[in-house]
Amino acid sequence: MTEAEVGSNEGPSEATEDLEPLEPDNGGTFQQVTNLLNIMDSGLAKTDTARGAGPDMRKTLASVIITEKAASEPSAVMNALIRCLQVPEISTQRKVNIYNILQEIIQQEGELEEQGVQRLVAIASKEMRENLETEDYVTAEVASDTLVALSRNHFSLVMYDMQHHLKPLSLTDEFVIITLAKLANGNVFEFMPYMGITLATIFTMLRLANEAKIRLAICSAMETFCETVQFYLKHLEDSVYPVMTEDQFAVKLFPMYRYFVTVWLRDHNPEVLRQILEMSVTTSTPVPQMQLHTIFTELHVQVCAKAPAQQQYSSQNLAEIVHCFIALARSYPKELMKFFLGQMEISKEAIRVGTLTLIRAVVSADDPRMDARTICLATRVVKSTLSDSRFKVRMAILRIIGQLVLSGHQDRIKGWGLKYVSVQLTLSAYKLTSRRESFYQRDLEEKMVHKVTMDTVRIITSSVSGMTNEFWLQLLCHIMETDYTEALTPICISLTNLAERQLHTKDAETNVAGKSRHVDLPAPQKLLARLLVLMSSPYKGEGRGIAMLNLLRTLSLSIAPSMADTWELEIPVLVKYLEEHTQFTWNQKAWEDMLIQFLRNSLKRTRDSNWSLRLSKELNNQIESFDSPSLEKGFLYRALGFTLAMGLEADKVEMLLLDLLYKTDYGNDFDREGVILCFGLCARGQVRTVLNVLHDFEERIQESEQSWQIGAWRRDHPWRRETVKGALMVMYSCVASYCHPQMLLAHADNPITAKIIHHYSSSCQDICLKMAFMKSVAQVTNAIKNIKNLEDFEFAQKMTLTGIILATIKAEPTDSLVSPVRTMAIEALLHLSSLKPFYSTEENNELMDISIHSVISLQPPTEDNESMQTLYANALQALEHLMEGLMQRQLDPKGLQDMVHLLEKWILSEKEGEREKAMNFYLHLMHIYVQSIGVCIPLKLGQLGTLVGLIAPCTCDSHTRTRMASMEVLSSLLDLHASQTCSSWGPSKELELAKCKEDLQDLDVEKIFSASSRIAKVVCMLFNCDEVVSLIQKLCENIGATDQRHDKASITWIGTFLQTRAKELEDKVAEILGAILVHLPVVDHLEVRRLLIEGVLLLAHYHQETVLTSLLRQPLPMESHLTEVWLAVAENVPFARMMLHGLMGRLQSRFSPRANATSKADIWRLAAVDPLMTLCTMHLLIQKMGIDDKLLDLFPDLVYTLLLQLSSSQGPEAVSPVLKTWRLVHTGTLPEEINLQRITIKSMQLLFRRLSSEQLVRTLEEQGVWALLQGGPTFLQGVGLLARLCMWNVEGFRQRLSELVLRGMASDVLSCRVSSTAICLMSDPALSQEKLLKPTVLMLEKGVDQEDEALRVLSLRALGSMALGAPKKVRQYRKLLLEKCLGSLREPGGIGVPSEGMEALAKVLAELREQDVGSSLSIISAQCRAFFDNESELLRLKAFVLFGELAKVGRTSKKHFKEEVKKAWVPLMLHCQDPCSDAAQACMTTMFQCVRFWGWKSLENCQAASDTSAAEEMTVFQITLCSILTQKKPALLSSFLLEAVTYVNSNLPRIRIAACDLAGIIMKHMSVHHLKKLDFLALRNSLQELQLDSDPGVRRAALETFRVLDTCWRQQLLALPERTC
Repeated sequence: MTEAEVGSNEGPSEATEDLEPLEPDNGGTFQQVTNLLNIMDSGLAKTDTARGAGPDMRKTLASVIITEKAASEPSAVMNALIRCLQVPEISTQRKVNIYNILQEIIQQEGELEEQGVQRLVAIASKEMRENLETEDYVTAEVASDTLVALSRNHFSLVMYDMQHHLKPLSLTDEFVIITLAKLANGNVFEFMPYMGITLATIFTMLRLANEAKIRLAICSAMETFCETVQFYLKHLEDSVYPVMTEDQFAVKLFPMYRYFVTVWLRDHNPEVLRQILEMSVTTSTPVPQMQLHTIFTELHVQVCAKAPAQQQYSSQNLAEIVHCFIALARSYPKELMKFFLGQMEISKEAIRVGTLTLIRAVVSADDPRMDARTICLATRVVKSTLSDSRFKVRMAILRIIGQLVLSGHQDRIKGWGLKYVSVQLTLSAYKLTSRRESFYQRDLEEKMVHKVTMDTVRIITSSVSGMTNEFWLQLLCHIMETDYTEALTPICISLTNLAERQLHTKDAETNVAGKSRHVDLPAPQKLLARLLVLMSSPYKGEGRGIAMLNLLRTLSLSIAPSMADTWELEIPVLVKYLEEHTQFTWNQKAWEDMLIQFLRNSLKRTRDSNWSLRLSKELNNQIESFDSPSLEKGFLYRALGFTLAMGLEADKVEMLLLDLLYKTDYGNDFDREGVILCFGLCARGQVRTVLNVLHDFEERIQESEQSWQIGAWRRDHPWRRETVKGALMVMYSCVASYCHPQMLLAHADNPITAKIIHHYSSSCQDICLKMAFMKSVAQVTNAIKNIKNLEDFEFAQKMTLTGIILATIKAEPTDSLVSPVRTMAIEALLHLSSLKPFYSTEENNELMDISIHSVISLQPPTEDNESMQTLYANALQALEHLMEGLMQRQLDPKGLQDMVHLLEKWILSEKEGEREKAMNFYLHLMHIYVQSIGVCIPLKLGQLGTLVGLIAPCTCDSHTRTRMASMEVLSSLLDLHASQTCSSWGPSKELELAKCKEDLQDLDVEKIFSASSRIAKVVCMLFNCDEVVSLIQKLCENIGATDQRHDKASITWIGTFLQTRAKELEDKVAEILGAILVHLPVVDHLEVRRLLIEGVLLLAHYHQETVLTSLLRQPLPMESHLTEVWLAVAENVPFARMMLHGLMGRLQSRFSPRANATSKADIWRLAAVDPLMTLCTMHLLIQKMGIDDKLLDLFPDLVYTLLLQLSSSQGPEAVSPVLKTWRLVHTGTLPEEINLQRITIKSMQLLFRRLSSEQLVRTLEEQGVWALLQGGPTFLQGVGLLARLCMWNVEGFRQRLSELVLRGMASDVLSCRVSSTAICLMSDPALSQEKLLKPTVLMLEKGVDQEDEALRVLSLRALGSMALGAPKKVRQYRKLLLEKCLGSLREPGGIGVPSEGMEALAKVLAELREQDVGSSLSIISAQCRAFFDNESELLRLKAFVLFGELAKVGRTSKKHFKEEVKKAWVPLMLHCQDPCSDAAQACMTTMFQCVRFWGWKSLENCQAASDTSAAEEMTVFQITLCSILTQKKPALLSSFLLEAVTYVNSNLPRIRIAACDLAGIIMKHMSVHHLKKLDFLALRNSLQELQLDSDPGVRRAALETFRVLDTCWRQQLLALPERTC
């Protein structure tokens, strides 16, 4: 059986109770529809996610596709949608979408397949009823709408289903009734056959409807049914169904209405009640009279009673109750108003307010059925409560008055209503202006009343025509007199409206009667003054500015006809400005400027000073009408100043100004500043008048100078002396600010500035006065500065003001900030600095230093003290501005350097806060400099390094903000450098600096130092050598200035720069080293000292000569820091050995020929250094080097070098040049232990101890080597002894020493040559080697030719020693040797050279033969004999020895040398008795060697046989010799006598004795023949003189010889006769 058949037999309801699911379609329609529905669901989700972004287009498109598909396959699509509705757990939204699509398909297709319609009706009906149980009203409502849509073409099916669920005596579902009402409204004629059964069934369930929802649904449905019936009755002719009469409907409807009004009317739910009353009106069925009062009372109680919280109704319920009263008022106005009047007699506020609220609702009901009688009755009720003063009642009455006007009942308020509004306006304004703090609640109440009053006024003035003039004047006076200005906006709007109406009326009357077009006003100046002042706060009171401007524009002809045209143009501009802004976007100053300009333009149009003066008086009178402080009063002072400035009568202006001065409360800051501004503005056009007034005022108060009490003028506020003085100072400065530039230049110095200084100097100078003074100075200077074309104007009072300001800054506490005086003083200095005469550089630095000290030393305030934070921030900002201003005066690298120099001590402060502030100032300076100058003027050479070096240590500061600020400064400097040098940053460098900057924010100390080191590596590659030097110098200066952390940072940067750039710094090493050494002593921390010293060693590694020279040029005694450097050198043995080489080179360079420098290193190597410092350094290194290193390879060089140095200390040049340096550094003298000799000997002692040869050390001590070296005369002896001991005890020493000796002998330095030659004496075995012999001989040859005696002596001695050491080589060099030795014998005077020459000759001759000597033999003999009679014992000794050697050489050729012997025989015989025993012995030995040359055996035998004493032996020898000569050569004997006689004049007594003895012996042996030839007289005289000799031995010998002579003379006389005979 088909479903249609089931429907026909069993009915739709039974057929649809258990529906079978539809079979799946074969065309895939269901799947397509499902997919499209899914798209709609996803589109909804996206819309929800987008939060209101709008419906998804995909959802709309999916819906359209389904609808279009339904046009071609309606049954398939509809079945698919129905099937989708049957899917379990379908979402609500999906159901809504399906029902909406079904409604579109139903409207589109019209009549559908019955089977599908039946199924849809069943599903929708079920959905509607079941969802209502779960309160899913959305689904129920859309299902209901779907049924209504189906009913248009399938009404029977739908109606049958609804009637099936509408059963008698059974309460049906809410939406069944709602759907029936919709069906009745949409299908009037189709529904009429079912109307009766529907109403009857609903009536049976009324008693079952206890809930408000179902009752509301039934009442609403009944209203719809009634409207449907009325429509049906009006269109009966269109009905195709059987006609029903009105009575038939009334039979069904009235019972239900009766039940409503008898039972449900008492329902407490206002919605149900309103629906019943609405239905009553609709059906024109009255409520029973007996129930009216009950209804009134029940509803009224709900409105008025203050029920408990659980009984209160929502605003929606109250609105429903109000609608109920409106419905009652339409039908029962008289009864209702009577009820209201009765309620008003009750004095309870809530009842009256509620009643008045209901009356207002009735009046406001826009219903033509509300007749005038109702309004009249309502007005009567309102009038009965006009005397009630409670604020809620007043507001309710005012609202009713406004509502009456709005509802078009204006005539009902004339008289009582307008009067009531005026009274309330005045009363509320008075209460608000007379409020007290203890009545805050009442203030709020009055504000509410006033607001309602203003709303009412606005309504009245905008609606009521023919307003009385009385109400106009009341509103106008309210503006002029009220102190409550918050409500002026609506009043102004109202007045504008009224004025426009009055003017419109006046226009009409003018056309008729020719009257003028104006309205009644109080004094125009007073109104204009009032409105101008109030307009200064245009957004107060709901935007009163626009309202007042519009009022002014409307009243322009009435206020000032001459201004009307101007106002017509300017007021719209002002209004436009206010409309374009709000109270949050407008600018107070800009607005006031616009108002002032409006005022000035207006006053210009009056062309009458009287108008301006009257306006000034009105403005002056209003001063006391406003509180202080307030925007209005501030503008009032400003407007008054501008108005007075335009006055033409100076005397009247003076009176107003004096009055203003007398009545001002100077203790009130706002009033005082206002008066000051007023005077300044007035000075713009009345400068002389203002100055005269101030002078007059000062003279008047001079009488009470002691107390400064002006109680005679103002008893309510006595003036303090300082307050008035402060005000006068600022007044003068304000006059300067506003007066004409030319007038200012004439009065700037005197009286303006002079008065300011006078008042300040004659006051107690408290904080307020200081602030006033600083403000005055700033204003005056700023005013002068703003004058164009100052030309040669110089501010005469500038230096006086500067001195006062600096004294004030100095007087401020440096650790706390208690007032803005400091800030204002710095700002005043900034302004002063721009005026001529400009500050000098010294003055700039002084005031800048004082200002910086005053601000940076301040302690930052705590975070909870906002006022102190503001003062602190302002002080910092003021200092920044001052720095900027002063640097602008010298915007060049020097100016920048000077300013940074002032900050330097604060950047290096020990306090974190001071460092941070100083660094921020530094950063600010850099920003200013870079922005102002850029690349125009490059930094000076080395300046960048100085600037960077100052802040580099701060990159490791303990304070994060300081580190970051220093990094910013560094970046700024590097950017400036890059721009000025046209160098570019590589991306890698920028990235590295960015990473470093990020790391600097870390708290890890190691990470911070690492970042700083990386920054230094990046920076150092950008610096040239000069910048590197200046940076290192600045870093060194900073060491010890702050803390250890900064010191380590400085060392880090120095080390980084040196490691990276050390090789390139050859020309700058000395400067760098000097900076390090100068600041090294102040470094206390050992680690920092160690790192600095490592830097020195690093420099020395690359530039040894430069560093060594620089170190050696340091003063003595060696200070601890320099000692540490050398100790560090000593720790590194290989490096220490290198330095020893260098030190030896410095000492040896003094004894070597000066070489020409071929490199910069040579220049430093050859530079002069102090030998004493060099020796001290060598001593320190030798002492501190490791003991394991015996320095064997350096030993010969060290010893030789030290010996050379020691030799140089023996002469007059021994005084060390270090004394000059010492005196520059110290005041005393060097310690005794610090001298060349002692340090040199100590160094040698250390060297010998290192050899680990105790025997050698002991031998040196035992033989007194060190003592010999210390003594000048014994020095060479000590040198020789030391050299000999070294030769004997130190292996491998001889060869190197010989090489050094040869080099020393070639030196240009005498002491070096002398010492080398002395050593040469002791090293003959080594020098005798063939390869060294020749150069040695040549060097000695040169030494012999030198002028120095010691060198010649040593050279000769060495030549002699070489003859002994290399006898085989003597003949090879005989010529040279003989020549040089002979040459030494010819030396006039002196002993040493001839002595050494003769000794050397003796040694040389010992190795030669006669043929080797040749002709030189006689020459040597002659030179040798010349020394026989020399006064020097040594020379006589050496001469006798040499003559002996000559005798040895000449023995092979006796004949040749015999003559030489004869010549030397007498001296030899005489000197055998030489006073010098050694000489006598040598002489005797030589003489006996020469005996063989006589060839007489007897004489030789005499020598050999002689064993007696020397004297006796010599006597015997002489007698023997004379005997032999008498026999063999008597003539020779005579010559001997003559030669012997010559010795009687010898200086030696022994020789004189010997000469006398020898002469006597010879005379005894002479023959008479030979005696005759003697000059006896001369002999007698000589002998007689000898008898007077001082020596007794000489006298005795002379006497004996005289006797012999006398005997001989007698013999000669005796022989004469014989011969005569």
